[in-house]
Amino acid sequence: MKHAAAPTRIAVLGAAGRMGRAVIQAAASAQLELGAAFERNGAAEVGRDAGELAGLDAAKVAITVDVAAAASAFDVLIDFTRPEGTLAALDACVAQGKAMVIGTTGFTPEQLARIDAAAQRIAIVKAGNFSLGVNLCLQLLETAAAALGEDFDVEIVEAHHKHKVDAPSGTALMMGEAVAKGAGKDLSKHAVYERYGHTGARPKGTIGFSTIRGGDVVGDHTVMFLGDGERVEITHKASSRLNFANGAVRAAAWLAGRKPGLYSMRDVLTP
Repeated sequence: MKHAAAPTRIAVLGAAGRMGRAVIQAAASAQLELGAAFERNGAAEVGRDAGELAGLDAAKVAITVDVAAAASAFDVLIDFTRPEGTLAALDACVAQGKAMVIGTTGFTPEQLARIDAAAQRIAIVKAGNFSLGVNLCLQLLETAAAALGEDFDVEIVEAHHKHKVDAPSGTALMMGEAVAKGAGKDLSKHAVYERYGHTGARPKGTIGFSTIRGGDVVGDHTVMFLGDGERVEITHKASSRLNFANGAVRAAAWLAGRKPGLYSMRDVLTP
């Protein structure tokens, strides 16, 4: 008799935060088991039930601080925190052989290199955005950039809530990479992140970024292809963090049991 596969056991880093609570809600809807929940040492929520904190029934999972100590309770750790917290948890997951879904952004090149090295030992899905709609937009942007070519200037405008600490957003950078790939360019050589004062005429072939921070905006992104006499805009607007959380939970379920490697949401969504 064939037995049904056991549900993926997840853990949530930053369980008391806005995204952490959304991930716990999404996991419950997807019938994934919440095995552990973590917060920073000294956080007021340590010791509270993670399910109740997320507005659900009690999950009988108390929020703790030590990822390594609870490693036996989960298969995949989902992280939407800050780079320093991510890397500390990454070390614990590598030591314990646990997979990770990383939605944190704002890493330095050196920190990204640590994630790349860890992916040689554990399976990791890393993305600047886990929304299914955003990942569809990335494919559209690559196609548009290839079709429109150098006759169209490209500007990327993103808006987020006042608490977001990194800029441009990880999603905006992903969109820039998609445009650059479609155009056959290296984003690092063509991106323009700041304009102030007498900037002169717009250099041909550059990809501009503009950032807005304020209020409670969950996440708005628009990529403009501006030609003479016409422009094309591809826009994604998020009205709830649950769309990011649902994508992360889907990635966690996909990731369980995978061989070591650094995967993207495109891998998760590819049939």
